[in-house]
Amino acid sequence: MSATLFIGNVLTLDEANPRASAVLVEGGRIAAVGEAADLRAGLPAGATVVELGDQVLMPGLIEPHGHPTSSAVVLSEHVIDIRPVIVPTADEVMRRIRQGIATRQTGVVASGWDPLLQRGLVDPSRMSLDELAGDVPIVILHNSGHSAFFNTAAARLAGVTRETPDPAGASFVREADGELAGIALEIGAVFAVAGPLLSAAYADFGELVAAELRRASAVGVTTMGDLSWNPEQAPLIAAVRQQHELTARIRGYEMSHPGGSGSVPRENGDDMVRQVGIKTWADGSPWVGNVATTFPYLTNETTASMGLEPGHHGTANYDQQQITEISRAYAAEGWQLACHAHGDLAIDSVLNAWEAVISELGLTDHRFRLEHVGAMTPAQFERAAALGVTASVFVDHVHYWGDVLVDDLFGEPGARWADAESAFAAGMRATFHNDGTVTPLEPFRNMSVAMTRLSNTGRRLDGAAGVSLDNALRAHTVNAAWQLQSEKDLGSIEVGKYADLIVIDRDPYQVSAAELADTVVLATYLAGERVFAVQTAEHSELSNTRSAD
Repeated sequence: MSATLFIGNVLTLDEANPRASAVLVEGGRIAAVGEAADLRAGLPAGATVVELGDQVLMPGLIEPHGHPTSSAVVLSEHVIDIRPVIVPTADEVMRRIRQGIATRQTGVVASGWDPLLQRGLVDPSRMSLDELAGDVPIVILHNSGHSAFFNTAAARLAGVTRETPDPAGASFVREADGELAGIALEIGAVFAVAGPLLSAAYADFGELVAAELRRASAVGVTTMGDLSWNPEQAPLIAAVRQQHELTARIRGYEMSHPGGSGSVPRENGDDMVRQVGIKTWADGSPWVGNVATTFPYLTNETTASMGLEPGHHGTANYDQQQITEISRAYAAEGWQLACHAHGDLAIDSVLNAWEAVISELGLTDHRFRLEHVGAMTPAQFERAAALGVTASVFVDHVHYWGDVLVDDLFGEPGARWADAESAFAAGMRATFHNDGTVTPLEPFRNMSVAMTRLSNTGRRLDGAAGVSLDNALRAHTVNAAWQLQSEKDLGSIEVGKYADLIVIDRDPYQVSAAELADTVVLATYLAGERVFAVQTAEHSELSNTRSAD
């Protein structure tokens, strides 16, 4: 592996040395950071020199809460893509579903159903899907990932009947007479009905995962947290690594279950693929109606169409005692915990449970993570920080659903949704994420939205303040590396760390917060090897590359 010297504008994200004019890479790691004249001296023959020009070098971005191994399947040709970011209208959603039924007689999975953004959709039932699809098994995944709709044929294929017990923390909705309503709520139930229809995709698992990681590389992401990591897929991942070049690192979080224990030793894997934690849940999704809050949903046509009664308050999927028991079992083995929690009531339950577990086990550097935290309050951020708990904020909710949050679902509490600034003000090393297929992988938009708090209609959600550029950048670099327990190797351009780097078309400190969202990633390097490059007349990172004399 030859040496590479980058010359130009370098943004290091190293607080002790935030800017440099040159970076030397050798053996896949950062060998030196400093001034161009100093690093040119003694450069070995045959080394590659990259003249950045007007471009900027910075650390590779980190997605701390993704789902690359499951997104690889859901975004593949095996699933019909009806996400609102791709299909904005109800008519086109239904056209794609009908076409799928006509052409996929062995079964249909469609992903991305979202009546809040695709106005005019009406949530289906088992009976309406029976009428639509007949004997063709069909499962429609909600865009949130927290519910699915299915017909009788799909239930039969999955072996789900009226007698099937509800999985822990999940449920099959039933009619008054006990028959299946055709709705699965939460991961355990969703996987049960969708799994058989997705089984064929696993024959292509290697290429699908490789393709998902290439998509990450194209937006500058060099490490991804996988919050639906399945250790049973370890042989598949090993095969992927033999057959394909992995273009991003994976840090896995195994999904918890009551009475569970980690499926692998705490020390496992390597710097490319490693399980670092356990994923737990408290509540669900605001778009489904099952987030546990002190405030009610609004009463209007939108919430009525969601099946919510006037004054509806969501409920948690796990109570405080269950959260405590699950957390204690895994934390006692040394695992980091990452808990999905949106509503302020759910967050209180998690903090109560974790305070007890942290005290009981005498934990110090536990880095327990709260995930999404839509309705988390400033006081809760302060309490969490005092407990050594961190948060990953789903700020892209503001961009895509900002208007819906305020006008249709919550009113004033919606205006303070995803309050990332309160996390930083409390002293947290907070991060941002896109949550797999829910919103596109777009870290620079996350940074922009966290700063401006603007929805995609230009409306500002003014119930919370915007974050600083410094904190926005740290959220997808050094903070994310720390959350993923990889700060010694990743997150900043410092000597000894992996040369996971990106070249971008602008200096974040020379553009507006709104312009930051349009940042173009021109090249991505993993351990010093280029895994992505833009090849256009306007942007060609390759044109600035030469060999040293």
